Amino acid sequence: MPREIALLDALVPTLLFGFLAASCGSLIIDWLLTRYQLYRYIWYPALFRLAAFGCMFALSGLWIY
Repeated sequence: MPREIALLDALVPTLLFGFLAASCGSLIIDWLLTRYQLYRYIWYPALFRLAAFGCMFALSGLWIY
């Protein structure tokens, strides 16, 4: 897979799409945990959100490269 993708004549790194996918996945997980009130079982929700995003972004980076 190329390291950059031409998007409207601008070279965009492929990790940008991984970042966007991880952001959307993080928002979906956050919405589900808030909707079903599962955050009350998590000690520190902000740390959980950051760790979930970091794991998803790292997995997308491993999958891309």
